[in-house]
Formats: sequence, C-alpha cells, structure tokens
Amino acid sequence: MISDPALDHLRALLRESPASDANAGADAGRYELLSTLGRGGMGTVYLARDTALDREVALKVLDPPPDGTEPDATSAARLAQEARILGRLEHPGIVPVHDFGRLPDGRLFYAMKCIRGERLDRAMAREDLPARLARFLRICDAVSFAHAHGVIHRDLKPDNVMIGEFGEVLVLDWGIARLLDRAELPSAGAPITSSPLTPTVDTAHGTIVGTPEFMAPEQARGDVAAIDERTDIYALGALLGMLTADAESGALRAIATKARAERPADRYQSVQELAADVSRFTLGHAVRARREPLLDRVKRVANRYRTPLLLILTYLLARLLLFWAFRV
Repeated sequence: MISDPALDHLRALLRESPASDANAGADAGRYELLSTLGRGGMGTVYLARDTALDREVALKVLDPPPDGTEPDATSAARLAQEARILGRLEHPGIVPVHDFGRLPDGRLFYAMKCIRGERLDRAMAREDLPARLARFLRICDAVSFAHAHGVIHRDLKPDNVMIGEFGEVLVLDWGIARLLDRAELPSAGAPITSSPLTPTVDTAHGTIVGTPEFMAPEQARGDVAAIDERTDIYALGALLGMLTADAESGALRAIATKARAERPADRYQSVQELAADVSRFTLGHAVRARREPLLDRVKRVANRYRTPLLLILTYLLARLLLFWAFRV
C-alpha cells in the first residue's frame, strides 16, 4: 500500500497539473484522488473522481523511482502502450480507457472505467461447472477480439480476470501485451501507431515475462519471435484446467491438454477453435480434442437425452406392468 505522504504528493500534482501545457497531454487536474485500489508491476491504481463528468474512475499512474530519478523509459513506454491498446480494444470484456496524459513530474497516467467485483478464482468457488464454463467462453470472446486486432495478452491468469457486480467478465492488465505485425493479420481496423506521448516498446529476445503456471514453453524460454495467438491459447488451456479441476470429465481434460500442448502446432490454432470445443461439451456433443471411447459416448448421449429416455423407459415399464396385470 502506498504511503500517505506519497498519496498527498500525487494529490498535489493533480491539482497543479496545467490544462494548457501541451506536454501534459490530458488535463490531470480534473481528477480528485480518493483512495488506493491496488498496485501492479509498474504502476499504482487509484480510485478517483472525474470532476468534469462527476463520476468515479480508476486512475493508473506510473510509479516514481524510489531514488527520485526520472521515470524509467521502458516502464513509461509500457504504460503508454497499455493505454493505447485498451483505447483501441472496444469490447464489453475489456475495460475502456477514458483519458490519457502526463503529470507535471513527467509520469504518465491513464483513466479507465472503475470496476467493482472480485477476481475469477474467488468467484468460481461459489459456482457450478456450467457457470464456470460460461465465464470461460466470455474470456475467450474478449481474447479472440484482441487477437483479431493484433494484440497478444501474454499474462492471462485468474488474477487478471474480474467478475463485476452484475456478472461482467473483464480481462485486465494488458501491461505486457505484445503487438503483432499487422501485415501478418487479416484486416481488423487501422494499426496502432505511436506519437511523442505514446512511445512503443517490445520485448527483447531472451526476456521472460508472464506468470510461470500459465506461461507457454516458447514464452518461458524467452523466444519472443515465436509468441503469437497460440501463446495465449496455452494460458487459456491452463485457466480452463484450473476452472474444471474438480470435474470428472475426460472431454474437458482433453480440451485443456490440447490447448496446453508443448508445440504450438499441436494446440488449437485459434481461440475460436478452443471456444467451439468447449461449447460442444456444454451442448452435449462430442469434442474434437479426442477420439471418444464407446462407453463415454453412450454416457454422453444418455445424459443429453435424459428426459426423453426417461419418458420412453417409463412408458415401456407401464406397458410391461399392464401386460403382466392382464395375464394374471
């Protein structure tokens, strides 16, 4: 938690931020700091009031170096890139950015919608399997949308998925997201370009970023050139495995295993393919991740058509009882 003097100092900076300064970007002085919400790898998120629109927002501000020197250029570039990525990814499953600028001391900040809720791993403890799978499919939808716009998240995990008060499913923390070469992707809007206020940054070869439990092999060895949509698919497979750990389902295990294959070529080749297989399971169909054993097929069909089969069985039993009654 940030100290009170530091919070007071930031409040003073926001009050002093000049709207007319061309180098300041947005008018930081419009925000009134209320409290600290949390802290990430490169910045602190505050609850603030947007005085211009009289609404609460979440304000992410680049942390100052402890030695009082200038803000680290790489961290500033990552925060700027995260703001630009979020600004472009207008999707119900991705938190919208409202504003972006620079404080008088040179630190970048951006304002986004304030989401109240709880992390995915805490919410899932109270939910059954169908509800968890429904959440997972909504995560897939947001990630698939990002992929269509050339953005790889690279840090998909329960901590970075928020369940809102009204059931919203939001994928958070795009701070280490990677932008793919737009020439390699189908057209999905204009490419993200840089400006003096928004420098770009990419990860050098050999640099390892992410969370070990959800990190694809190519990501774990720092092979930046090999990172693409299938890197996120590996993380989604790990997330699916966590969400369905208590489910006795060979089909779900097969889906998660395929998504987490060692070689990217052996995984699902798109998030849509992964989501489609999960949807097949939820609808009672055979999944494509495995060759279904005969006994499992019988169980699946029996479960899918449980009601009509029970009606038929009841009818046959009633006919049998009538037959024996008339014989007696």
